[in-house]
Amino acid sequence: MNRNLIAVIAAAGIGKRVGATIPKQYLPLLDKTIIEYSLRPFLNHPEISRVVVSLAKNDQWFAHLAVAKHPKIETVIGGAERVDSVLAALNVIDADDYILVHDAARPCIRTTDINKLIKQVKSNQQGAILASKVRDTMKRSDHHNEIITTVERDNLWHALTPQMFINKQLTDAINSATYPDKITDEASALEMCGLPVTIVEGRSDNLKVTREEDLQLATFYLSQGE
Repeated sequence: MNRNLIAVIAAAGIGKRVGATIPKQYLPLLDKTIIEYSLRPFLNHPEISRVVVSLAKNDQWFAHLAVAKHPKIETVIGGAERVDSVLAALNVIDADDYILVHDAARPCIRTTDINKLIKQVKSNQQGAILASKVRDTMKRSDHHNEIITTVERDNLWHALTPQMFINKQLTDAINSATYPDKITDEASALEMCGLPVTIVEGRSDNLKVTREEDLQLATFYLSQGE
């Protein structure tokens, strides 16, 4: 089957933890905004035919970006939670198409990692995500921040984006999830349904801008080039 390859960018979040007065995806980073860097490898990718950006209902920034006029881009209105915003985008995409879901606040994604993910999913027709191995000692605490136990880090991964699926697989998993409030990323929806998802090891510099210090790291990584 000849499936189209479409990117979905989740950009409806507010991102208050970074301490800014505007959504973090619109913060300046070098000569662009964060979201423009997050979009760039998908817009430039020759195999990706469309890029669907899921925006907050009251978004007043995206339309003023030069990238908003790119011929590959279209927008949808997202929902209260990330999963709602992703689902709004999935609903305007054909069920049989491949979709790559990416966070608007991950500006350092490399084309090489995107290609590794695409190759994996096309080869076995099964969902896959980018992830990086946990290297530090991991602790689990109680509600008072006192350590309960050390978590074994073998086979433990940091989940990254993009995450890639056949649209129908992901849409059906989200719609049938027993606990939709527990869907923290796309892979977790398939996990709830007992469906397999493969990990593709990606670069650890594919960080999500969450705190102020992340902006400095992202600036450094982007200044090094692809």
